Amino acid sequence: MKRILIIATDGFEQSELMKPKALLEEANAQITVASLEDGSIKGWNQGEWGDSVAVDKTVDSVNEGDFDALLLPGGQINPDVLRMNDRVIELVRDFNSANKPIAAICHAPWLLAEADIIAGKVVTGWPSIRTDLRNAGGEVVDKTVAVDGNIITSRNPDDIPAFTATLMSALAMDKVTESA
Repeated sequence: MKRILIIATDGFEQSELMKPKALLEEANAQITVASLEDGSIKGWNQGEWGDSVAVDKTVDSVNEGDFDALLLPGGQINPDVLRMNDRVIELVRDFNSANKPIAAICHAPWLLAEADIIAGKVVTGWPSIRTDLRNAGGEVVDKTVAVDGNIITSRNPDDIPAFTATLMSALAMDKVTESA
């Protein structure tokens, strides 16, 4: 069973956490949602506050060694808050140093730029952060999924099926078809 850490906080793009989480759980992955504080975090869904998700652990209580991969959902608010947290950035760097898959979608590649791990890497993201990704040394493309080594990036919620399938492939997991 693959163990996947999702790091998020209030304002995560609801579909970018919920859909990959459901698909990965359907494929028998063990998911741990970590955030800055205990309790629950609230999603952002089409311009309004959305559903809440229970926080399993705080970022201060998780370690890269306990997981096979890191998944970072986007949304504008979520990664902007997270990139200011030293422990979150340390975890991103730890997963990268261990050469474990890091999957970041939408605005979440901001965290990769903050962690200074995309120089020379092919990446994608939401259009408004592409200049930031270039400034961090990334080679930015406009593709559904960009894979460079252990870094997996996607642009938006429409990319979720391919994004999740690419993470599953990186972990040698059996893919499941998305439920209707």
